[in-house]
Amino acid sequence: MWCDGMGGGMGWMWIFWILLIVGAVVLVIVLAKVFFGGAGRGVREGGSAPPPGAHPPRPRDILQERYARGEISTEEYTERLRTLDEDDR
Repeated sequence: MWCDGMGGGMGWMWIFWILLIVGAVVLVIVLAKVFFGGAGRGVREGGSAPPPGAHPPRPRDILQERYARGEISTEEYTERLRTLDEDDR
């Protein structure tokens, strides 16, 4: 009685238009991130990238950090430090 063909489904048509507009907005956001660099840019696998303008750590600094963390013994530290000093000459 109430649904006589074409007019019956028109009440649900607003849901279609809302979904269409939301989908278009999401598509534009995704495309913008892909083309203009979004998440993940400048990040290395398993860590983060150094800040812009930062210089890479020197071998002597790395050696001191490893010694401070206890990864290498005093003998190994002094031996490697001596090797680094010889390479600088």
